[in-house]
Amino acid sequence: MSERLHRPETFAPDAETQKDFRNALGRFGTGVTVITCMTDEGPLGITANSFASLSLDPPLVLWSPGKFSRRYGAFTAAQHFAIHVAGADQLPLCEGFAKDAEFFHSVEWAENDRGVPVLDGWLARFECDKVAQHDGGDHAIVVGRVTRVQTRPGAPLVFFEGRYGSFEDPQDGA
Repeated sequence: MSERLHRPETFAPDAETQKDFRNALGRFGTGVTVITCMTDEGPLGITANSFASLSLDPPLVLWSPGKFSRRYGAFTAAQHFAIHVAGADQLPLCEGFAKDAEFFHSVEWAENDRGVPVLDGWLARFECDKVAQHDGGDHAIVVGRVTRVQTRPGAPLVFFEGRYGSFEDPQDGA
């Protein structure tokens, strides 16, 4: 490996270092989710890694759709949505929703009691009512109150430096 890979780099994020800033953010490994909502044209989905827990009491979560996305308006207008946390075995589904907003034609889904398209078999599913939305620069911050949760066991799908992968349990090697 080159010496450059081991030397820390310091910079102030600005227009000239935007790619470097994005790459630095990519050093934070995240889980992968598919967010769904219903629109006048039918069900809509998007793959996102901007999901985070916010509060246990009340039960709140957040995610951040990008303003540059053609799906932005539909997701920020939605009063109800679902966040599906992907397992390592669900990479094809996440790739499908990343490329095609109407990927629902390729999967089985149902509507919950609030009309939100939901998918079964994910590591976790959080069904939410939107309670707040805030400006977040080139993204919005959408806060949802969780009304229902579904879980299953399994290994997570993770995203790091622009690539999908899986989590190795350090306990397995001990």
